[in-house]
Amino acid sequence: MTVIAHESDADIGVLDGAKVAVVGYGNQGRPWALNLRDSGLDVTVCVRADPTRDRAIADGFAATDLDAASTADVVCVLVPDDAIPGLPLEPRPDALVVVASGYTLAFDRFAPPCDLGLVAPRMLGPEVRRCYEEGVGFITAFGVHADTTGRARERVLAVAKAIGGLRQGAIELTPTQEAVLDLAVEQALSPALRRVTQAFVEVMLEHGIPLEAILTELYLSGEVERTYRLLRTEGYAAQMEHHSPVSQYGQLSREHEFDDLDVPSRMRAIVDGIRSGRFADEWDAERDNGFSNFERLKEAAVGPDIIEWERELRQQLGERAGS
Repeated sequence: MTVIAHESDADIGVLDGAKVAVVGYGNQGRPWALNLRDSGLDVTVCVRADPTRDRAIADGFAATDLDAASTADVVCVLVPDDAIPGLPLEPRPDALVVVASGYTLAFDRFAPPCDLGLVAPRMLGPEVRRCYEEGVGFITAFGVHADTTGRARERVLAVAKAIGGLRQGAIELTPTQEAVLDLAVEQALSPALRRVTQAFVEVMLEHGIPLEAILTELYLSGEVERTYRLLRTEGYAAQMEHHSPVSQYGQLSREHEFDDLDVPSRMRAIVDGIRSGRFADEWDAERDNGFSNFERLKEAAVGPDIIEWERELRQQLGERAGS
């Protein structure tokens, strides 16, 4: 049975007197550091001597070099996955190291001999801070990868509570489960949605619908975004009643028109590549090659011309119109 933890299942007091090091002060690092401090913990930010260190100091933190994290009781490693293996970290055997993504633990890229845990907010970095300040928190994935002290679980849950990650409940997952799920959304679901969207745009253009109207229907109006919000707050069945009868009938009666598309087999092949570690090896090779293929793909998909075109469109349609 899936374990879901809440604030009553954790005690921040188990970290009383602990020295907490936050490694990285970017997308996740800054929100975590601020939330941990506001929850009463003793936090030091460990980063390179760059603008992120200046920002941490401006926020009132003691900031020091990366290797200083090795002396901490709790080390929260909040830098990109591909950068973690190269960090100069040698945690104490009785320390707890927490990562916000299961990737490095799942694929054996990072394995210091101490307690290892996962606290993975299902929320973008800046929203981790905003949701904490609003008191609503966010859903989190948490798990223990290694327990050398016998205290790993209670300390992992304390960290999750301190950043606001138990207020809406936290799902217990192994790092492998979290990594496979996360990567599968990125590699199996998102590309499929992208292809479906491209096909829809193509068909609508064939029928003389202006591109601006198509994109308004897809995302500029915010209707789809708000529909997904209703899915989150009310559930699939309840939100259906907000659609007209003709909409409900059209959705339900045409679903089987796509039964002949063998999407699951394609997704299984992609997820098998994730689970086996082949993707992790591919990403390591991409990193070692200077991310050349990544930069080529990104230029083709979201290059400067596309960014500028979308900027101009938003000046005519949507919340930025006329600005």
